[in-house]
Amino acid sequence: MYIENLKFQNFRNLRDGCINPCEGINVIYGNNAHGKTNILEALWLFCGGHSFRASRENEFIKFGEKFSKLKVKFFSQEREQEAELVFSGSRRDVIINGVRKSSSSALIGKYNAVIFSPDDLTLVKRGPSSRRRFIDSAICREKFQNAVLLAKYNQTLNQRNALLKDIYHHSELKKTLEIWDDTLCEFGSSIILQRLSYIEKLSQSACDYHLGISDNTEELKISYISTCDAVYGENKKKIFQKMRDRLNESREEDFRSGYTNVGPHRDDFDILINGRKAKIFASQGQQRSSVLSLKLAEARVLSELTGENPVILLDDVLSELDRKRQDFLLNKIKGYQVFITCCDFEINNLLREGKKFLIQNGEVK
Repeated sequence: MYIENLKFQNFRNLRDGCINPCEGINVIYGNNAHGKTNILEALWLFCGGHSFRASRENEFIKFGEKFSKLKVKFFSQEREQEAELVFSGSRRDVIINGVRKSSSSALIGKYNAVIFSPDDLTLVKRGPSSRRRFIDSAICREKFQNAVLLAKYNQTLNQRNALLKDIYHHSELKKTLEIWDDTLCEFGSSIILQRLSYIEKLSQSACDYHLGISDNTEELKISYISTCDAVYGENKKKIFQKMRDRLNESREEDFRSGYTNVGPHRDDFDILINGRKAKIFASQGQQRSSVLSLKLAEARVLSELTGENPVILLDDVLSELDRKRQDFLLNKIKGYQVFITCCDFEINNLLREGKKFLIQNGEVK
């Protein structure tokens, strides 16, 4: 898919206007706080979810105005389509191809994009929770059923944890733990199976992209870390039994902590560059490159799933990258419509093919 036109009215600090991007690389440049990221945010909001920034919906409305409106024309599913979002206070109105919808989730499947923002560097720098959110978001986009599985697993986990806290005061309740263990393993083994499958696809694509970004000097590998030692290639029955055995082994620890210590809620994945953990050994530029490789790989996997290439949105992506890595992102991502924001006009001059949009004081020029 690709964006043909984006119109915005009363959206954040942007002056009312529009952009008509090309189907390849689109660079949005200008000084900080002039509105570059607002363009990417506007494009991302049509994915059916929330902003990639920590924002309330009433913050989309320009100060002093009562509403904000976004309208996008895009080509997807072999035809031109239109979507409109109107924000008024805490309300969001959604119109798709002239038909009013109850939720912007109706756009899922019609409009696809992948976003990189500086906050995504937490995938490397911080604890495992951000990496779990990344992979769970990805598998939910693959199959809606996975979102149902995650909800059921978390509900069961909360009930088991509540029981563990009760057992601390009432030891006679220990026998009832078996019921929750079986249910937890049923949902948990399915989640782990889906994660392992996704990581396997993601790792190969991420490795390919990272070789390109690093000019063949760095090999990227993603390795899933399972608290029940599950590995790719095992079936659900095998993973179920492994998780069940580990729950039995950790039962006394669970009693002491009042918390379930085994399961997908405690799993993680490692990002390795040339066999070394990126979190510990990688430079800032290498960390940024590795997350970029993950995001580009996410786009490729999504392409394979939907049969259409998603739009790629890259916010403040070029800082801390050397010229070769910048050149790769600006000139060697083929087959996708890409939007890149940057501040430095000299970086902008690296672009060999595509369109450039200057933003000054919220106005697109």
